[in-house]
Amino acid sequence: MQRKGLLGQLIQNLCILPGVGPKTAQRMAFYLLQRNRNGAKILAETLLNAIEKIGHCQQCRTFTEHVLCEACADNSRDSSAICIVESPADAWVIDQATAFKGRYFVLHGRLSPLDGIGPDQLGLDLLEQRLASDEIKELILATNSTVEGEATAYFIGEIAKKHGVQASRIAHGVPMGGELEFIDSSTLSHAFNGRRELS
Repeated sequence: MQRKGLLGQLIQNLCILPGVGPKTAQRMAFYLLQRNRNGAKILAETLLNAIEKIGHCQQCRTFTEHVLCEACADNSRDSSAICIVESPADAWVIDQATAFKGRYFVLHGRLSPLDGIGPDQLGLDLLEQRLASDEIKELILATNSTVEGEATAYFIGEIAKKHGVQASRIAHGVPMGGELEFIDSSTLSHAFNGRRELS
């Protein structure tokens, strides 16, 4: 039975979050109302503030409150190396987990003709302008290893080639600590084909 009123609306609206179903949304709503009303108020204010003030970086298209994001405004970063990612979350993860000190370009998706997502929706015209400036020497393609992600990486690689920019693809395959008998065949095949020499 669909509950009406503010409580029902709150539960229903919490379901828009990824991985949150009706039961989880219900637990969240009751927790916030029973145990942490002040936290709920702070959460609501922060969310409203973020929605009003966070936009896109003019250079790399990630989320920022300013004209340029921290990475693009940081002159100590290598502006000749750009990592292409599908989402701002991908850039965030790479920055946290690696020693990459270049810049990013966020696509906000991947090529998907069936969904009506083409080069224009991914900002590839802006990327091409940057490639034409001769400042960029290397593109690191860090799109997901899905069919669309691979197609997007290939398409961008061709653009890079046209501008004489070296393009490389991040490695995909066996995770650290993974055991071969538990790896699916396509991942293992990809890892095997992408093997490199031991130095």
